[in-house]
Parts: sequence; structure tokens; C-alpha cells
Amino acid sequence: MSNQITLTALQDLPLVKYGDDLCSQITDSLARESLALRDGDIIVVAQKIISKAEGRTVDLNTVIPGKRALELAKETQKDARVVELILGESKSIIRKKIGVMIVEHNRGWIMANAGIDASNVGSKGTEENVLLLPRNPEESATNLRNAMIQRHGCDVAVVISDSFGRPWRLGTTGVAIGAAGLPSLWDRRGEVDLFGRELVVTQQAIADEVATAASLLQGQTAEGRPVVHMRGLEFGDHASAYHRPASDLIRDIAEDMFR
Repeated sequence: MSNQITLTALQDLPLVKYGDDLCSQITDSLARESLALRDGDIIVVAQKIISKAEGRTVDLNTVIPGKRALELAKETQKDARVVELILGESKSIIRKKIGVMIVEHNRGWIMANAGIDASNVGSKGTEENVLLLPRNPEESATNLRNAMIQRHGCDVAVVISDSFGRPWRLGTTGVAIGAAGLPSLWDRRGEVDLFGRELVVTQQAIADEVATAASLLQGQTAEGRPVVHMRGLEFGDHASAYHRPASDLIRDIAEDMFR
């Protein structure tokens, strides 16, 4: 592992809208920071700009809640239109109480309100816009990585990050929901510790750790820094660990002791 990592939040990215070329916008911002990409660099992108570029904005005025959404809205005191969207984005409801629904998202994440959010989402006139998560963030990460490699001619990785709450601990932290070009989950079982004992359970959530580090610069409110450049993270000779998607981080329900 490396002993030094450098993170730089890219400044002055324009507000992203549907159809924008994120590769070009990130490239322009890298140039303003005088950063030339190198092999092994990582670009961490907040999911909101991915969702905006992919047209995942929904005006609540266009949503007609069904019977189940109306019932759950009454129980949780949430907007029935938002509940309808949550149901459409979820496999199941894990827990619910006034103000929040913990669900299993269609992509497998356990999260609040299926990640649907109105913060930092613009609306015009009578619009009441909210933002859904990307349909396939692994594909989004791969597409952006391929575009960056083609544009810059070097082997970079891309992590798409979001902010999740955690059971038993307060506060949100960065989590990877999509990744390409790095080992999202690094299986270190079979290696030995400082005293020669073999590791039998250690798997390192590399992509989540990258997302968390970047979130310290991205912020959670009005910082306006959705893209972070990371340099210096190395994995030694563990080539077999590379290119594991972020979906590998999701614990199989058969191993879930908490539901």
C-alpha cells in the first residue's frame, strides 16, 4: 500500500444538466487546476451530477401516488408522491417510521428513502424536482472511465460516490455505488499480519474508503465540489485484486445478520 495520497477537489465545475458531457467538464476543470492525469489516478464523482447528466430528475407534479403509497405516506407522514417514487426504486421496505423509510434499493443497497433527494436540485416555476439515483452506476462509472482514458491516454479509475447513513452510528459518510478500474473489494485473506498470523476474514472496502476520503472535500451542503482527483493510492503486486465493481461490496442476504 502507498504511504501518501493526495486529494484535490476540482473547482468551478458548471451546474450539470441533462445531456452534459461530464468527461469534457472534468477535463476542463483539471486543466484549471494544472493537473495532468497519470496512470493510477482516481476520479471520484458525486452521484448527483451523474444522475443529473443522465436525466434522473423527476418533477413531483408528474407523479400520481397509488394506493400503497398513500397508505405508507399516511403512516410515515411523507409526501405520497415521494413515497410512490421510493416504491418504484425499491425491492422491499426494511424499516419505516415517521419521516423515513429504510429500503432495499433495486440495485441492492440498504438505504434511506431509496436515495431520493431534493437538496441541490434546481426547480423552475411550479416544478418540485427531486433526483433519483443513476439507473446503473457501474455502467456510468465504466463509461466515464473509458471516456477519460480515451481523452487523456492513461489508465485511470472512476468511483461514483453517495452519502449513506449507517446503523448504530450517527452521521453520513461517503459510499461507493459505482466503480471501474480499481478493486472495490480487496480480498486479503491468506496474507499474514506483522506476526505471521494468516488473515482469515479481512476484506478491505477500497472503493468505500476512496469515496469517504473524497467526501471530506466534496462536502454535504453548498460546497459545489462534486468531483475529486486522487493520486497515490497503490496496491503493490496484487494485480488479481483489480477491477472489482462496487456491487461486490453488497453483503449477500444469506450473510446478513441484522435484518
